[in-house]
Amino acid sequence: RRHRGSAGRGRAGPGGTEGARGRARRGRARGSAGPGPASERLPRASSKGFSSTFTGERRPKGDRIFEALGATDELSSAIGLAGEFSSEKGHAFVEQLHKVQCMLQDVGSNIATPLSSAREAHLKRTSFSEKPVLELEQWIDSYSEQLPPLRAFILPSGGKSSAALHFSRAVCRRAERCVVPLVQAGEADPNVAKYLNRLSDYLFVLARYAAMKEGKEEKIYVKPEP
Repeated sequence: RRHRGSAGRGRAGPGGTEGARGRARRGRARGSAGPGPASERLPRASSKGFSSTFTGERRPKGDRIFEALGATDELSSAIGLAGEFSSEKGHAFVEQLHKVQCMLQDVGSNIATPLSSAREAHLKRTSFSEKPVLELEQWIDSYSEQLPPLRAFILPSGGKSSAALHFSRAVCRRAERCVVPLVQAGEADPNVAKYLNRLSDYLFVLARYAAMKEGKEEKIYVKPEP
């Protein structure tokens, strides 16, 4: 997630980065975003190392909120790549991956709206419920029932689709580690951390499922000889 612009020129949150004087609306921005939290890429401007949250609060770009937003953006990109590989193989779960990417936009909205500075109007637009978490658990159970028992430590492998999903899982765990401190500090909704936690499990199960459907061998850990 990119945050460009000097004070008052842009902020992260639903609807993207809002450009001053309607620059984005006039089409002068290099990219645009529809409804949702995706940021727009505005013309170059010195930000002096600061960016804004959706609540308008200015924070250093090294703030853990922007670290979490960046990790979530990377996660969506990794899932997008996994989805492309999986689509080439005709996997039906590609639609689920697309839905996950949309949910990650909502995750980003919640992260970009620190509760310490959020007003009621902000909270209404960026709340994150438990429903997506429960849906992930249903998906996990559905795929797990179709898989052989896990009897060894599996290495990321099993074909391009599976390996890309394993990579997405690893990025997801990092995103979760970035979000947990925000939740503990009361700045983000606990359901956001729960969603990322369950998402990493979903991606692991899905990686195994993709390998099985493609008939690819999953490589397992073998302890090297001393």
